[in-house]
Amino acid sequence: MRKLKVLDCTLRDGGYCNQWRFGKQNIVKIINGLTEARVDIIECGFITNRVVYDEDTSRFRTFEEVAAVIPEDREGRLFVCMINYGEYSVSEIPEHDGTSVDGIRVAFHKKDLVPAMEFCREIKRKGYLVFIQAMVSLSYSDEEFLSLIRKANDIDPYAFYIVDSFGVMKRRDLIRLFFMVEHDLKPNIAIGYHSHNNMQLAYSNSQALVDTAAKHDMIIDSSVFGMGRGAGNLNTELFVEYLNDNIDSEYRLKPLLTIIDEILSKFYQMNYWGYSLPNYLSAKHNTHPNYAGYLDAKKTLTVEAMDEIFSIMDDTKRSDYDKDYIEQLYTKYLANGNAQESRLSELKERIKGKTILVIAPGRSSVEEKDKIIACRHKENTVAISVNFDYPEFETDYIFISNLRRFRELDNSKCNKCIVTSNIPSTDVYLRTKYKDLLNSWESVRDNAGMMLIKFLVNLGVGKILLAGFDGYSIYPESNFADKEMSFYTEKADFEAMNKGMIEALKEFKKHIAIEFITSQKYVII
Repeated sequence: MRKLKVLDCTLRDGGYCNQWRFGKQNIVKIINGLTEARVDIIECGFITNRVVYDEDTSRFRTFEEVAAVIPEDREGRLFVCMINYGEYSVSEIPEHDGTSVDGIRVAFHKKDLVPAMEFCREIKRKGYLVFIQAMVSLSYSDEEFLSLIRKANDIDPYAFYIVDSFGVMKRRDLIRLFFMVEHDLKPNIAIGYHSHNNMQLAYSNSQALVDTAAKHDMIIDSSVFGMGRGAGNLNTELFVEYLNDNIDSEYRLKPLLTIIDEILSKFYQMNYWGYSLPNYLSAKHNTHPNYAGYLDAKKTLTVEAMDEIFSIMDDTKRSDYDKDYIEQLYTKYLANGNAQESRLSELKERIKGKTILVIAPGRSSVEEKDKIIACRHKENTVAISVNFDYPEFETDYIFISNLRRFRELDNSKCNKCIVTSNIPSTDVYLRTKYKDLLNSWESVRDNAGMMLIKFLVNLGVGKILLAGFDGYSIYPESNFADKEMSFYTEKADFEAMNKGMIEALKEFKKHIAIEFITSQKYVII
C-alpha cells in the first residue's frame, strides 16, 4: 500500500519572506513543533556557500551547522536541506553518518539538467536520500519530461518531484504530469509535489493528488501558515487536517497553530505573503514571482499596466529573475507614451525666476497647512502639488507621474495637470517625457517629487520651497495626509527611499536654492 508523506518547507521556502532570519531559538522551536506535529519530513533550510553563516538564519554553510538544530530524538522523522545546484561543491559534502541531515533536495533549472543530475548521483553515493527537484516542470515538453524521468530512474533517488515553481499549474496540468511520472518512474521512487499559491490552487491540487489512485509513495510539500515567497505555499496546518479527516492520518494540529501564533504571525505582519493580483499575474504569464514583486513595489502601475508589461516580456527571460531586465522593461514601458510639450515654452515663461512652492502629500502638508498657506500668498510664488489635489487651496498646477493617482483625480482638474508621458491622456495642460526625469538613485528613480524637482531645475526656476516632503516612516498609515494613499512595503525599502531622497535633494541643491517650509521628518538635508 502506498504511503503519503508531508514535507514541511517553512524554514527554507518561508525564508524568502524574512531573509531566512527566523532567529536561532525560533528555528529550533519550529523544528521541534513540526516534530511534535508528526510531520514526516522537515526541511531545515538551505545549504549554500553564498552566505556568511549566521546562527539566526536557516541558511547554512556546513552540515555540522545543520546538525546543531536537529533534535537528538528524531522520533522517526526525516530531516533534509535543499541545495540549489551551483551553490555547493559535492566535494564539500561529507559522507552520510547519521549526525546531520538524512537527505538533500537538489533544485536546478533546465539549462543545468545534465550536471545537476550527476551532482545528484554523487550525493547518493555519499549515502544521502536524494530528492530530484527540476524547477518549473511545465517548462519541459512531454518528451523532455519523459527523458528527465528516465535519467532519474538511472540514479534511483528517494523522490522525484513535480515542481510548480510559479504557481501556474491547473489541475489538468498537474494530473497530466503526474500520470507521466506514475507510468514511467521506478515503483520504489516516491513522487513529490511542490506547489505555490499564485492562483489559489495549491490546496485543491494537493487534494487531487491525494485522491488519485496511485502505486507510488507520495510526498506533498507545504509550509506552516503558507509562508513562502510571493503568494506563498500550501498551508501545512490546512493540509494535515484534510489528511486527518480523509485518510485517517494522525498529524497533530496544535503544535502547528502554536508556531503560527508565537512565531510566524510576527513575520506575516512585517512582510505579508499570500494571494495578490501581482502574484496572480506572474502565474498567468508563467514568470518568476520576483518580477511581480518588483513591479508591485513601484506603486505606480495599475493592474492593467502590469499585465501589459508581463505580456511583452521575452520568453527567454521569464524563468530566471533578471532585475536589470525588468527595470529596463518597466522604464521602457512607462517612457513609451508621447510627450505633448507645445506649452512648454509658455510654462517656462510663466515660472521663470519665480519661487515654486511644491506640495507633496506627506502628513505635514495638512498638519502645518498654515505655513503653506502663508507661502502661497507671497508674491511671485507658483504652487504645484505632487500626485494629488491639495485640499487647502487651489494650486496653479498638479504634477502627476503615477497613473493610479491620475485616475483618482477629478476630471475638472486635468486642464492644470503637468503629467509624464506614461499617463495616457491628452486632456492635460502639458505632457512631458517620463524618461528624461528619471533620477540616478535607484530607490527614488521615478519618485514623483524628485521628478518634478528635476523638471523645475531644467526649466530654470528661481527657488523651490518644499512642503509635505516628509519621507517615509516604517508605519505606512502615518506617511500621508490622506490615509487612502498609504502603501505597504518592507522596512528596508522605506529606509532606502528616505536615503535616496536625501541624496537626490543634496545634488539638486547644487543647482538651485531649495528650502523646507514644513518639518523635516525622515528626510533631513
